[in-house]
Amino acid sequence: MANLKEIKRKIKSVQNTQKTTRAMKLVSTAKLKRAEMAAKQSRVYAVKINEVLSEIAYKINQYKNGAVESRFFDKNETPDTIDVIFVTADKGLCGGFNIQTIKAVRNLLSEYAGKKVTVRLRAVGRKGMAFFNFQGTELLASYAGVSSSPSYEKAQEIIQSAIDDFVEGKTDKVILIHKGYKNMISQELKITDIVPVELKIVDVVPVQPPLESLETSSLMELEPDESGEEILDSLLQKYFEYNMYYALIDSLAAEHSARMQAMENATNNAKERVGILTLAYNKARQESITTELIEIISGVESMK
Repeated sequence: MANLKEIKRKIKSVQNTQKTTRAMKLVSTAKLKRAEMAAKQSRVYAVKINEVLSEIAYKINQYKNGAVESRFFDKNETPDTIDVIFVTADKGLCGGFNIQTIKAVRNLLSEYAGKKVTVRLRAVGRKGMAFFNFQGTELLASYAGVSSSPSYEKAQEIIQSAIDDFVEGKTDKVILIHKGYKNMISQELKITDIVPVELKIVDVVPVQPPLESLETSSLMELEPDESGEEILDSLLQKYFEYNMYYALIDSLAAEHSARMQAMENATNNAKERVGILTLAYNKARQESITTELIEIISGVESMK
């Protein structure tokens, strides 16, 4: 009977877990719909910023007959110091969502260590912070509670610090790594070079035409004075901030997608486990009944 009680207790425990995972899946599904909508809307705006940025830079090139005079566009093939901003989740129970991002960061650390390049880490999300703190890896900056509730103001704070260091010459490159939303059942790792800016493909979505094609299709006209560079500087600031904000929104949608999948798998596993335990319970119960019947029959026979 003790064995039967133990099995029954396990069945009850697994059923309670199944109810919890099912509820968490429903919550993640509802949150995913909102996050997916926000990510899609942000994506459209980000693409347009990239198009306008390349268009203005191209017009300035036309007037100056040369490259844009800005450190933001100067690609350094032999950087000395690099800033890596990586986004992970604040909460758990989302399967292997954070693993790919952490692996990508570790691969970059190994790659640049071989080239004797200093890599400074800026962590967004408690899971990434916890991992590298446990590994004893120094983090230049940590931002907790941002990836679970992103806002434009928080994105500004994160990216501005990295851009200021780049402008001051403390770093030669800024890389942004996050796990992005692809669809309801999959996510994809995105590694973006924030600065220096590449004009042909200013990240986010690789659908932008090359600069040469902008000459014929552009309706924009710039006066040959300093206003073009002022517009470019202002737009660059928006570009940096919005790429960071988009990464936070995109990562949140991917996180909900991963958690929804993880909870669905957990619910299915719990259901399967309940079936196995129920079978074991019925088998043990049958054995118990058989044993009792044998004992009764043996007792009756001994009384004859």
